[in-house]
Amino acid sequence: MSAWVDRILKEFISDLSRLWIAADPDGVLLDERLLAGLRERGFDLLPFEDSVAFRAEYETRYRATWDRGDDGPAKALILQLRSMTTGELPWDYLRRARRVSLSLADLFPKLSYSVIRQIPLEHYDVLYTSQARYATQTLGESATKEFVLTHIFKLSPHLISRSEDLWRELLRLHYRDAALPPVLADHVAEVLSDVPAFKALPLEAMFVSKATLLRVVQDAWYHYLSARGITGTRIGESLAVDFAGKAEIPFEHPDVRAIVDSMFLEGLLHPLSVTGGQPSVPDWAKVGIVRDPLTLRNLVDEGIKGLRQTLPGLGSSFRDWMSAARKLGELIARFHSLDSARAQGLETAMGELQAAADESLQQWVRKHYADLPSLSAAKAPVMVHHIPRYLSMRRDSGQERIALLVFDGLAIDQWVLIREALAKRAPDLGFDEGVCFAWAPTLTSVSRQAIFSGMRPREFAHSIESTGSEPIQWARFWQDQGLRNNEVIYRKGIQRNDHLEGLAVALNNPNVKVAGLVIDTVDEIVHGAVLGKRGVAAQIASWLDTGFVERLLHLLLSNGYNVYLTADHGNVDAIGHGRPKQGVAAELKGERVRTYRSEALAAESAASTSTTYRLDIAGLPADFLTLFAGKRTAFTLQGEQAVVHGGISIEELLVPFVRVSFVSNT
Repeated sequence: MSAWVDRILKEFISDLSRLWIAADPDGVLLDERLLAGLRERGFDLLPFEDSVAFRAEYETRYRATWDRGDDGPAKALILQLRSMTTGELPWDYLRRARRVSLSLADLFPKLSYSVIRQIPLEHYDVLYTSQARYATQTLGESATKEFVLTHIFKLSPHLISRSEDLWRELLRLHYRDAALPPVLADHVAEVLSDVPAFKALPLEAMFVSKATLLRVVQDAWYHYLSARGITGTRIGESLAVDFAGKAEIPFEHPDVRAIVDSMFLEGLLHPLSVTGGQPSVPDWAKVGIVRDPLTLRNLVDEGIKGLRQTLPGLGSSFRDWMSAARKLGELIARFHSLDSARAQGLETAMGELQAAADESLQQWVRKHYADLPSLSAAKAPVMVHHIPRYLSMRRDSGQERIALLVFDGLAIDQWVLIREALAKRAPDLGFDEGVCFAWAPTLTSVSRQAIFSGMRPREFAHSIESTGSEPIQWARFWQDQGLRNNEVIYRKGIQRNDHLEGLAVALNNPNVKVAGLVIDTVDEIVHGAVLGKRGVAAQIASWLDTGFVERLLHLLLSNGYNVYLTADHGNVDAIGHGRPKQGVAAELKGERVRTYRSEALAAESAASTSTTYRLDIAGLPADFLTLFAGKRTAFTLQGEQAVVHGGISIEELLVPFVRVSFVSNT
């Protein structure tokens, strides 16, 4: 265990008290490694965000069992308070609890607090060790920025003077998902502003935003090929931006082309599709050009091999799984774009990749999934129930109108299809893409309800088997944030262009500040699929050809809404292995999961087949017991092929979270 984790955990000894109060203004405890360490020591952690909700949780799940002499869900509970003052807490908590204070100012006494508090918490581990080794005196604000850049990001802006230096560092940072926080990006941009070759570039934006950097590199790649007489059709996202054509990237430089090569293989960059005779290009550049279907087939083949070698494991972070999910989504989308003959030749390799990913993810979920609900949503939602809280923070930061689009059942690979279609049909739209975890089991009534309520499933146990409470839950969340009832709308069943006229009337209402919209076309396509996910992809493409999605997005953006898009769960191809003998007694009968209110029935059903597995999921009601179909199987007729959801796989459990906005078209 690291020195940082040891330093924090030594404050907590479960035998000293049942209830703890952690004054944690900087969210130090909301780190997956610390949460895992606390759980191993017998602690649960609950952020103190609502006194009524906390008291209900504390009294029913913890105090009542402790008073009976049982450990209950945990030996001890930490009330995490995002403040150094405890005056707002009830007197009985203060009387019972042991108190701990955690502040970055105390933990990093030699570094500037104003800078450190803006650094993502996943870096504190290395930063704590670096401070102990290298910070010989107290550093000011500017020196702290240089210290963090050097020891965390391995970047020294004063050594960047040539074009290859800049692009090597930008590509290196974003390839390993290590974007600079704005406070450091601004510092780097200021240092580099004196270099004439960089003046036309949006330096700060490129260091902060992976999406911005990829758009610049993508556009520069097409300009690079065009300058060499190579033209064709752009594959995937290609967005015009106000600095288009101004970035001259030295793609030939070994340090640059090595990373660009990997980005093409993983789908982060999109190759140019060319036809007919074309000038010859160096071997290294061929990865960015698709001459024929065989070239695309080989690109998919190399992508499968590369991802198989780099799959996250048991010790990986949730960010590693998010990155893997995006790569797999891009790969599956490319795989489904192949003709049947070439796709068939890769089916075995793709199946082996998916099986390996499923097995690794399920092991990871058993150990780490319980830590995810408590993680901070300040930077981005980690789980879907974080989304309303994240959107509320965006409103507090100045985004007055917000629209959340929930594409029911949309897997990440299917989002890629939508994104690529929009890139061609609506080039004025830009996407900042992310990923978050759905709630398991990945059923609509569980995960979509978590999105609109902002709650963990055990907090809406009374309605967990239905989505009928979503409008009330959505309105209640925003009323708790200070909005009036007439300032919030919820609509579902939005699928076609003829649905937009009535929706436009509601959205145009100047009183409306927040809109929650359910687009359930994909889920309907999935449940009616007879040709697998390849057939689903074809049907989604036909739906996109109607222009519905870009019309909806333009409607929202034109009315001043900040638009966010997500899904409640994804979907997978599976084959039926029959139904458990007690299936008739299950409360919810998903194709990939059964849920039970009785432990005896759950155990009996699990014993009736060797292809299922049990999984205790923190955050579900205590009497909501799950039985999952193993591997890529389903609780359907033996041998029946279907596109289904409910289980634990990358395609089901990790879903897109995307901000959609207008981009300049100059």
